[in-house]
Amino acid sequence: MLLRHIRYFLAVAEQGNFTRAAEALHVSQPTLSQQIKQLEEALGAPLFDRSGRTVRLTDAGEAWMRYARLALQDLDAGARAIHDVATLERGHLRLAMTPTFTAYLVGPAVDAFYRRYPGITLSIEEMAQERIEALLVQDRLDLGIAFEMAQSVEVEATALFSEVLELMVGADHPLAAHRQPLTLAEWQHLPLALLSGDFATRQFIDRYCMQLGFRPRVAVEANALGAIVEIVRRGQLATLLPAAIARENRQLKKVALANAMPVRQAVWLQRKDAYRSAAAQAFVAVLQEQGVTPAHSNAG
Repeated sequence: MLLRHIRYFLAVAEQGNFTRAAEALHVSQPTLSQQIKQLEEALGAPLFDRSGRTVRLTDAGEAWMRYARLALQDLDAGARAIHDVATLERGHLRLAMTPTFTAYLVGPAVDAFYRRYPGITLSIEEMAQERIEALLVQDRLDLGIAFEMAQSVEVEATALFSEVLELMVGADHPLAAHRQPLTLAEWQHLPLALLSGDFATRQFIDRYCMQLGFRPRVAVEANALGAIVEIVRRGQLATLLPAAIARENRQLKKVALANAMPVRQAVWLQRKDAYRSAAAQAFVAVLQEQGVTPAHSNAG
C-alpha cells in the first residue's frame, strides 16, 4: 500500500464519482480505477459499491476511511516537519481565534511576530470555538485561541491568561460619567448590544446573568465584534466586553458593576499529539514575551 492509494481512496469517497475524482487528482480514470482495485485487493475487501449511479462506500470502506484520514494527516504533518525551517526564514502558520481576541490581542502579537520573522506567512480566521476545534481535528488549522476548555477529546487546551468582562458604554451614554458601581437593579434592564449566541463570550454572559436570576435585555445581536464596538461607541446601547477592548478604544467607557463578572480563562487549542511547527513555537514565545504565558495542558 502506497501513499497515493490513500489519497486516491479519499478522493473517490469525497467526490462519489470516479470521473470527478480522477479530474481532481489529474490522473486518468482507468489509472484511478486500477489503483483502487489494488488497494481493495491489499485490504481484502471491497471499499466501494459501484452498482448505482453514484459510487458509495461499503461498510468496509466506511470503517477504513477514518483511519485513512488520520494516516494522511499524520503523513502531511511529517512532511511539514521535514521541510520546516529551523531558522524560521520561511514557513506558514494557520491560526483561528474567537472574536474578542481580534480586538486587542492579535494586533500586538502579529506585529511583534512579523518584525522578528518576516518570512513566515500567517493565515488568521475569526470563528466560534466549535468551528475552531473541528478544523483543528481536520488538520486545517495549526493553533486556535478561545475562552473555554476543549470540548473535543481530540483537542487539547493550554491555559494562557485570565480576564474579566466589563460593562461598557459610549462617551455620550448617560452612564459614561457614572462613578459608583451599578447595582443589579440599576443595570439588568439596560438595552445591550451583544455577540450572537453561538459565540463563547455570549454564552459566558448568558450563564452569568442566569446565575443572577435574569435574562439580558438584548437590543442588538451581531456576529462581528467590530460591529458591536461601533454600535456602542456611537449610540445609546451598552455591552459587555473584555476590559482590554476599552483600553484599545478610548471612546468606550467602562462602568463598574457591584456584581462583578467572574474571571474567565483564555486557552490555546491544538489537535492532541499534533506536530507543533517551529513557527507555532515562535508565535507562543512572542505571546510569552508580551506577558501571556502558557500554563498546564488539559485534554477534553
